Amino acid sequence: MATSFTSSNLFRLFMPVLMMIGVLAGVNHIIDATQANSGFVTNLPYILFATAIALSHTFKQSRMAMVALSMLLAYLVVQVRLQSPLSSGTTLLELSLLSLLLPVSCCLVYLFSDTGVISRGMAIFGVTIMSFVGWTALILSHFAGGGFLGFESDLLMAFPQISRLPLVLVLFTVAIVGATGIFLLNYNRPIDAAVFASIFMAGGTFIFFHIPYISSTLFSLSGVLIIIYVISASHQMAFNDRLTNIPGRRALEMDMKHLGRKFTIAMLDVDHFKSFNDTYGHDTGDDVLKLVASRMTGVGGNAKVYRYGGEEFTILFKGKTAKDSKPYLDELREQIQDYQMVIRDETKRPANTKQGVKKRGTKNDQSTVSVTVSIGAADSKTTRKPEDVLKKADKALYSAKEKGRNQVQCAR
Repeated sequence: MATSFTSSNLFRLFMPVLMMIGVLAGVNHIIDATQANSGFVTNLPYILFATAIALSHTFKQSRMAMVALSMLLAYLVVQVRLQSPLSSGTTLLELSLLSLLLPVSCCLVYLFSDTGVISRGMAIFGVTIMSFVGWTALILSHFAGGGFLGFESDLLMAFPQISRLPLVLVLFTVAIVGATGIFLLNYNRPIDAAVFASIFMAGGTFIFFHIPYISSTLFSLSGVLIIIYVISASHQMAFNDRLTNIPGRRALEMDMKHLGRKFTIAMLDVDHFKSFNDTYGHDTGDDVLKLVASRMTGVGGNAKVYRYGGEEFTILFKGKTAKDSKPYLDELREQIQDYQMVIRDETKRPANTKQGVKKRGTKNDQSTVSVTVSIGAADSKTTRKPEDVLKKADKALYSAKEKGRNQVQCAR
């Protein structure tokens, strides 16, 4: 599964920006097209967000469903409550509350883990959204009763040359878009991209709310992006190993079809892995695999790493011979060997939290062990069939184990 530019953090960051620029540049054409198809265009966001929720349920991406649900409800409010001039009634106040609460709702998804849409987490999220609705209703009723004297001229002060949205909320929108953008650059998960794109598109809608049909256009684009990210998340789940969070065997099989004429395949195996499981338990064994995978992601030579299965891993080097790749493999082997892994003795752990605090910092309840790996490598000098090269690498791995483990052997 070759890494695609379309799944890079920069593409995910700038794609919504380019869409926004395109919409603002062609706004007159969009208005004309929307007027000619107003019924379909106005209802399109509902269809897209409902589709995103259905896909999220299928692929157990409840956080994506939460974002889509937040956007769907926000669009419903825009269509039902905010179609009158901003200067009339409570329209401006309602727009202001929506521009405040929608980004908060989207960011709340980080408090939950991904499950099915019909789940306890989704129910809690739904109750939270309903509490926002109740809180908003109380504010509007108080305002209608004559409360908040001077509120509109002070906190809802706006600069029309920038936006009809109050300046404080424009600054809030810019700040939260920037924060979610930084989060996307750092982690680049599909959910990060969905949250950023949704807040960015919704923020653009609220800031440029005076432009006709801006809500249907930008919310539709947001719905399309969420659907793309749901599919991307499901694809990632299918090809990534859940335990180690690196690509799995299915991804390896796909990438082996696009290696070119010159390449090296290395097979890595954790030494004495069974003894780790027998001595320390399967949880520690899982920690060993995570440790090895984390060190492998830093291997040089533009290598790609995969979990092959069990305690075996695979490393691909494009455009390199086994001789070229060996220094990188030796460096990786040494990094793993030199790492002191902490093993906690659960039988010596304090029975309560207070005792644990007193003993924190002591080494009575932990010990360290070293993990070593054996590696076998083979290149495409004698055969260009990746399957045959993989078999040769596996034989070289077996040779490394026979010769004492904790070493790199290249096939001849």
